[in-house]
Amino acid sequence: MERPLLVYTTFPDAETALAIGEELVRARLAACVNVLPGMRSVYAWKGAVERSEEVVAILKTREGLADSLTAALKQRHPYETPIILHLAASGADADTASWILAETGG
Repeated sequence: MERPLLVYTTFPDAETALAIGEELVRARLAACVNVLPGMRSVYAWKGAVERSEEVVAILKTREGLADSLTAALKQRHPYETPIILHLAASGADADTASWILAETGG
């Protein structure tokens, strides 16, 4: 069975994250997108240290969709260089893994 994959990214606001998340779920590239508002970030960008408010999004998908999901996310993302981190899931509950695979066409 193909393994689940979590994808971590950030967005400037919840509405953007939810809209893009819905597109990715409808395209069956993700089974679910969790949007966590209220994050404050400090980061280096183009030689300066910046601060901003963002939201975290965690996308639940499967390993076989990693490249397609990344491409679709980059195409839709408002950031010039979005953070996209693939987090391998180990020890997933069998029912959860089956649901993710079923909802993403696996």
